[in-house]
Amino acid sequence: MKHALYLPPFAELADPRVVRDLAAAAEQSGWDGFFLWDHVLRPPDEVDEIADVWVTLAAVAAATSTLRLGPMVTPLVRRRVQKVAREVVSLDLLSSGRLTLGLGLGVDSGGELSKFGELTDERARGDLLDEGAGLLDALMTGEEVSHHGRYFTVEAARFLPRPVQQPRVPMWFATRGAATRPVRRAARYDGVFPIEIDGDGLSRVLDVVVAERGSLDDFDVAVLEFPGVDIADMERRGATWAMWSFLPGEPAAEVAAFIERGPGA
Repeated sequence: MKHALYLPPFAELADPRVVRDLAAAAEQSGWDGFFLWDHVLRPPDEVDEIADVWVTLAAVAAATSTLRLGPMVTPLVRRRVQKVAREVVSLDLLSSGRLTLGLGLGVDSGGELSKFGELTDERARGDLLDEGAGLLDALMTGEEVSHHGRYFTVEAARFLPRPVQQPRVPMWFATRGAATRPVRRAARYDGVFPIEIDGDGLSRVLDVVVAERGSLDDFDVAVLEFPGVDIADMERRGATWAMWSFLPGEPAAEVAAFIERGPGA
């Protein structure tokens, strides 16, 4: 199992320079991955200061050489897919092939969808994510793409350069609760990130993945790690990544002290 840090770039961590230095320290301390929440607003009683995840990840990529990194997760409902495609490939090149792209439906916490007129209906967001993920996959091939869908249109566009990782940058998809549609979506790509799940729930998720793919070969399973989680049991059930989760507003000094102890401390 690989061990990653899962940080909200809020409050003191809204400064990309602070996050960059934490990532460099994580690499020195033996961590395998460094992933950031992707939000533009949060509830006002939580935090006000929020960093742009993609700019911050560029700083992380430039300051490290072994950490796998990425947004966890980016909701396509508030993004233009062509801009995401350019960001993904550029960040994969900058990191020499260390990017993992986390995707999901997004949430409306703090009104980050509704305050900007974005889709809030969950089924519609799922349809948009299905269409957008397929289009991202196509754009990363470097071949000419034409697409006329419900949410996205592309007219004979070819995106170069290609990413370092082939056939594409790995794409992991968030799932929550007992819904199976997000799990089937994840099974079509490279990984699943179940949120708020116990061991039995993880087994049910992976049963769906196996039913769709035939096996868990070449498929990542990332689970949140925090006090009280039996991570060894999660690993026995099929988890490949443990993502140590921090709370919004965690002081940078406390995050740094935890990082220094290393994975598994």
